[in-house]
Amino acid sequence: MSKSYRELALDGLWNNNPATVQILGLCPLLAVTGTVVNALGLGLATLVVLMGSNICVSLIRQYVTDAVRLPAFVMIIAAMVTVIEMLMQAFTFELYEILGIFIPLIVTNCTVLGRADAFASKNPVLPAALDGFMMGLGFLVILLILGGMRELIGLGTLFTNMQLLFGPMAADWQIQVVENYGGFLFAILPPGAFVGLGLIIAGKNVIDKRLKAIQKARASDEPKVSRRVRTTGKVS
Repeated sequence: MSKSYRELALDGLWNNNPATVQILGLCPLLAVTGTVVNALGLGLATLVVLMGSNICVSLIRQYVTDAVRLPAFVMIIAAMVTVIEMLMQAFTFELYEILGIFIPLIVTNCTVLGRADAFASKNPVLPAALDGFMMGLGFLVILLILGGMRELIGLGTLFTNMQLLFGPMAADWQIQVVENYGGFLFAILPPGAFVGLGLIIAGKNVIDKRLKAIQKARASDEPKVSRRVRTTGKVS
């Protein structure tokens, strides 16, 4: 394995996040993140498919030839998505109807196939599983942030209809952040999703820029400290 577990975690959550760095899976990300529950449902489904397909691909990596590698990976991903579809139809049918075609479209999500081909097919099961989990978690976090932003600005609420995913016990989880809110339709529509995702990516870029500036400043200070130590024998 070329990367440590810490690097795999940081790649999935920040350095190589599928949504904010690779800019993959935008179709479902922008289409169904109108509320937190929609974002959570799609994000969990994608995470399970990513992790499951990575594990399966890693297990068969030594037995699949290059000629059938990609078709085999697509079949594995399609099988995982079919399982998720059936589970959602059985236990969260109303949410499944809301998400609609975007659950089957996980098969075409470039993140899933990309991780299977680029990482899982070249690494043992445990690193492959961690890579799939962290990439899926990074995608889920961005979905939740975007879904929360759009629901808050568009409806003035948070955690609306959480019972669609967690059952009757979640019926009272809704938070009315703004009383008598008239709504902001733009935030709920796809253009609002584009603006919201752009703000998230811009925020990440600002943080990255500041972190690099801090690292550069520390690196430039190290030679000065070393010279003082050599000349005085102590750190001043």
